[in-house]
Amino acid sequence: MTFCSVPECGNGEVFTGLIAEVGTLIAIERDAAGARLWVGADGVIADAREGDSIAVEGVCLTVSEISADGFEAEVMNQTLELTTIGEIEVGSAVNLEPALRAGDRLGGHIVQGHIDGVGTIASVEPDGFARRVRVEIPEPLRRYTVEHGSIGLNGVSLTVSALTETGLEVSLIPETLERTTFAAVGAGAPVNVEVDLIARYAERLLQGFNGGHDSR
Repeated sequence: MTFCSVPECGNGEVFTGLIAEVGTLIAIERDAAGARLWVGADGVIADAREGDSIAVEGVCLTVSEISADGFEAEVMNQTLELTTIGEIEVGSAVNLEPALRAGDRLGGHIVQGHIDGVGTIASVEPDGFARRVRVEIPEPLRRYTVEHGSIGLNGVSLTVSALTETGLEVSLIPETLERTTFAAVGAGAPVNVEVDLIARYAERLLQGFNGGHDSR
């Protein structure tokens, strides 16, 4: 597991963590400078333009080119190293969400598309019509998670149903399984983790009260 914070798009966009479409990684071209990836998509490109931001597996990327069946984005080396983007294989399904626009409903929670760390799926168990998923996350991120709080996993806004010694647990309803890549995710799979932005701001404010010292 890795702790990081990766901003890939610099336009200040935010997302909701409600996946608009599951796309497919069509191709990825790597060189020493980074990578260029092509994502097959339909809905998210309907009114997209070059320069817009689209979250791919929770990672905010800037659209560099749009075609009839998808879009292209460039990914810097840091993002490839510190998120799951560098591990996704051609043909894999990916969660997609366009950036929130003025007037859109905020149905999930505020997500920046800046990945804080990479966790690992520890277990997936059926629970009636739902699935209970336990996720191990990097130790520095655990203090930002609370029961019934929000967490972003692979770009999906989820509610923390329980805390564990090494991370957290979430429950996935059929709607989430149907509309995201989590239907096919099993134990051992890496996941992009973005903690709740409000928790980070709260910590920063508290640091001001204790003389700027880290609360750890």
